[in-house]
Amino acid sequence: MLAVLLGAALHAAWNVIVKSSSDRTSEIALVTASAAVLAGLTLPFLPLPAAASWLYLAGSVAIHVVYFSLVALAYRHGDLSYAYPLMRGSAPLFTALVAWLIVGEHLALGGWLGIALLSTGVLTLGTDSWRSGRFRWSATLFGLANAAVIVAYTLVDGLGVRASGNALSYVQWMFFLNGFPLLTYTLIARRQAFMTVARTRWKNASVGGLCAIGSYGVALWAMAHTPIALVAALRETSVLFGTVFAALWLKERFGPARYVAALLVTLGAVAMKVL
Repeated sequence: MLAVLLGAALHAAWNVIVKSSSDRTSEIALVTASAAVLAGLTLPFLPLPAAASWLYLAGSVAIHVVYFSLVALAYRHGDLSYAYPLMRGSAPLFTALVAWLIVGEHLALGGWLGIALLSTGVLTLGTDSWRSGRFRWSATLFGLANAAVIVAYTLVDGLGVRASGNALSYVQWMFFLNGFPLLTYTLIARRQAFMTVARTRWKNASVGGLCAIGSYGVALWAMAHTPIALVAALRETSVLFGTVFAALWLKERFGPARYVAALLVTLGAVAMKVL
């Protein structure tokens, strides 16, 4: 649990880095390229993932291209404090249902209660946008679409890391391969804008890439030993970290819903642990 909570904080950190850029599409490409470089440096020292996991790796790369593209679009059209909870908060319950129906993972009552509380809590963080008049249909649609994508890559990678025989190898190969599609597209479609971002924000992107590897690496390691649905739900506490980071660094303002959400997320984490 402590490892996944640390990963949640790292996940929120790289999302804040992307949101803080004026060109989110180029920033996403730069972050994924940085993660690919960092992951590539470790590959000579790691064993290859088992052959059974390579199909999952290929599927994961394809799904993550869609995911990162939708992240950039959601942040282009809405605040992080709205789009981030929407993307992350609606995914855990869907993940649990699909994992139950397809993978055959059965959760105890405490697991389902924890997932429900966590999901309700992180979605509550977005209600301030309704009250303040900052609601945007475009951000909502992109956020909900990405929730479905999150379900897809969570299940694919959860199964892939179990088949790989080495969680770290699977994670590093995934990030290494993920860097190429978005970078290639961005260099073709918006080369000048990307080069401008690369010159001015390469340090930020390097930190973002490191945070992305740490965040998802911890999650996949946990999925190799723990039910996928529980890890996916606990990981969504990143929304709380994202809320704090958005207030401190992006100067986004929040209402009392934040405190209600914090209580719900905390109760959800406790329910998953003790029930």
